[in-house]
Amino acid sequence: MSHQLVGRNKKAFHEYEILDRFEAGVVLQGTEVKAIREHKVSLKESFVRIKDEEAWLENCHISPYSHGNISNHDPLRARKLLLHRREIKKLIGKTIKSGFTIVPLSMYLKDGRVKLEIALARGKRLYDKREADRRKTLEREVETALKRGKR
Repeated sequence: MSHQLVGRNKKAFHEYEILDRFEAGVVLQGTEVKAIREHKVSLKESFVRIKDEEAWLENCHISPYSHGNISNHDPLRARKLLLHRREIKKLIGKTIKSGFTIVPLSMYLKDGRVKLEIALARGKRLYDKREADRRKTLEREVETALKRGKR
């Protein structure tokens, strides 16, 4: 099982508290797959929406394929996600009842297929973000102090 990371949504870890993760397949056109293999994907502003008991990846930018022709794909089109019915039901229940949201975390190639890691997440408050930044800064300072002490 080889994983080749194609794109990450770094902002998701800062903006949201990640609760549960899922792996989903993505329905793509041929030129989209080729562009993804060139790492021409951005998950920065993307999100997952459930419509008619189907999961859709919205606002994910996959740049047009460099060697594509007139039949190149639309970079921002909605793409269907392939999940099991029970996973979709779980996501529907959590997002409606508890006020959670579904965010894409990363896109990768797994055994030649494009996979998307999505997460059930809760938005962080401003003070939570500040606390996380403060903790990260402290850990970084401790790490550098330890490295200096070893010399």
